[in-house]
Amino acid sequence: MRVLVLWAGSTSANLGVRVLAEGMAALATRAWGDRIEVDFQDYGPGDSATGFGGRTIIRDVGRAAGPIKRKLRDYDVVLDSGAGDSFADIYGIRRLATMNYAHRIASRLGVPIVLGPQTIGPFDTALGRALGRDSLKRMSLTVPRDSESFSYASRLGLRPEILSTDTVFALPQPPPTAKRDILVNVSGLLFNGSDHVNPARYRAEVLSLVRGLLASGRRVSLLAHVLANPTPDDDEPAVHAVARQLGGELEVVVPKDLEEARSVIASSRLVIGSRMHACLNALSTGVPAISWAYSRKFAPLMNDLGWAHGFDLRREEAPAAATLELLGTTTHAALLLDVVRVRVTAAALIDQAADAMRRLVPPVALAPRATPRRRAGAR
Repeated sequence: MRVLVLWAGSTSANLGVRVLAEGMAALATRAWGDRIEVDFQDYGPGDSATGFGGRTIIRDVGRAAGPIKRKLRDYDVVLDSGAGDSFADIYGIRRLATMNYAHRIASRLGVPIVLGPQTIGPFDTALGRALGRDSLKRMSLTVPRDSESFSYASRLGLRPEILSTDTVFALPQPPPTAKRDILVNVSGLLFNGSDHVNPARYRAEVLSLVRGLLASGRRVSLLAHVLANPTPDDDEPAVHAVARQLGGELEVVVPKDLEEARSVIASSRLVIGSRMHACLNALSTGVPAISWAYSRKFAPLMNDLGWAHGFDLRREEAPAAATLELLGTTTHAALLLDVVRVRVTAAALIDQAADAMRRLVPPVALAPRATPRRRAGAR
């Protein structure tokens, strides 16, 4: 059985995207066993020899053997990760239209498509809503990762069969590494400027937070969760800038890959992060995480899991002070107990998704393959 995971890659600079890839692969293995083959396809080539972007679509349109059609014909099932939160029009119509084209071609070829655990919406434009509805109609199975996405899909005219959570909870427990106290993940996206929050205010709040933690006797390490890349969405310059502004004595942690990042996070006492998957990597490995949210993808997912320890940067006037107050009034033991509850809830939701996928495509219905299992991008 061959499975293609769309809009994720195992070599992305964004470790959250790698979580989506590896988490979807782990979910597929739960559903169909460890003899399956899983490949990853991002918008560009990534782990694949073929990109799924605009130029490739132009070469594919009207051709029975176009590059996208040839690629999709090779697979028994397509799992769409939605790049986590890209099944929406918040990143522009072009990205959504690219996703919709892949959905339409897979549907025409008769390849089952699972809209895997992800955020659904928002679609704030008429064209975005039309594309969203069209894609949802073509899904063999739709699995929102939060209740708000479930409701949003229902309002678009398709009520999902089940509700799940982020696939990070399908990943194995990482090995421990050197013990650390508090990891603060600084988002380069917010640090350098975006439409989400005021960058100057974000930078000031990060500095205030770290100073407050140090003054209270905590040991702080700064964590990059998006690695060096040519775009402003890069955490490495941001964490180094914070370290310099605070005297240059803080440890800066730049993991080489997802496995190392999860090991570092799992060995800490607490994570405070603006990257949602930095926080989810923590919770999934048993570590409390205080999220500094910047979009609607955070709160519904965390609330469904029963995790209430976080702040919305778009509404919280003083997130640094609020975080320090939370740490001063909540014991570490209480936070750990809440994490245990989160992991129990998440495990049930992940099993629910795997069961639904197995019912959609039963393993016994697939002929055994003679070739050994392979994984795209494996090194």
